[in-house]
Amino acid sequence: MILSKSFGYALRGILYVAKMQDEQRKVQIDEIAGSLSVPKHFLGKIMQQTVKAGLLRSTKGPYGGFTLSNETLTTPLIRLLEITDGMEQFRICVLKLKYCDGTNPCPLHYEMEEVKGKFLSVFKETTIGDLLMNNKSDFIKSLSTN
Repeated sequence: MILSKSFGYALRGILYVAKMQDEQRKVQIDEIAGSLSVPKHFLGKIMQQTVKAGLLRSTKGPYGGFTLSNETLTTPLIRLLEITDGMEQFRICVLKLKYCDGTNPCPLHYEMEEVKGKFLSVFKETTIGDLLMNNKSDFIKSLSTN
């Protein structure tokens, strides 16, 4: 139940585009990747997944780039998780045992079900826009891994 790099890059990329919307321009993948210190080609593939899912808009060409869609800021984090990682990790045993459920639980089953439930609840109730509520001057810098 660990979030992938794909999820992290997608979320950080979307948040970067959202923070740049004040400038009312399209944000190019080179700028996003450079500012976030992430691999450009990997980020580009992930960002295209978000475009296909309707979380971002994309325009090709020298003046192209990414912008927010009408749904971006109201999208719950669980939707982004579905797009990037899928939900299978919440259906399988945390110990990777073949048979684990309520009738045949592994030693961690009930504790992990509680954790999974809380995690899913937070991700269902939190939108991308909720993460932008604190307007820190160094927010973009905090998105970078460096």
